[in-house]
Amino acid sequence: MTPELAAAVRDMRCAGLEWEAPTTRKVIAAIPEANRDWRPDPKARTAFELAWHIVSSDVQMLDEIADGAFTMEERFPDKPTTVEGLLAFYDRELPRALARVKALAPADCAKVVDFYGAFQLPNVAYVGFVESHGVHHRGQLSTYLRPMGSKVPSIYGGSADEPWAPPA
Repeated sequence: MTPELAAAVRDMRCAGLEWEAPTTRKVIAAIPEANRDWRPDPKARTAFELAWHIVSSDVQMLDEIADGAFTMEERFPDKPTTVEGLLAFYDRELPRALARVKALAPADCAKVVDFYGAFQLPNVAYVGFVESHGVHHRGQLSTYLRPMGSKVPSIYGGSADEPWAPPA
């Protein structure tokens, strides 16, 4: 991959993440604080644990892309204790981490980086992983909402709780 192509992919993927973020935020905001420890099965994460996984992993992976190296160590030991705190973290940290990726030099976007021994891809390819990871877990979390007493927001179209209306 040429540096020029890698920079173009970076810009497109970062725009995709920015487009998905408000929807992810809506789904997380729908978690009722009183039921945030609900889980569909004993093996599943709670709603709050799943939301923190989405938020912290997406930010951490973006930071790791900017650093050019992936590590398993948790970067955010002082995790929020409320849904509101989690949203504040997301609102603050996601744009910061995205800005770091957007500032990468084209050559750094094209550089092949090891991903935990599983993949060796151009660094910019991992921005797509971040987007897919967040969308995947957001879908999981959206299935928790009704059973835990909340409403499902519009995601890619209307829901029974938030019908879609075309722009005026």
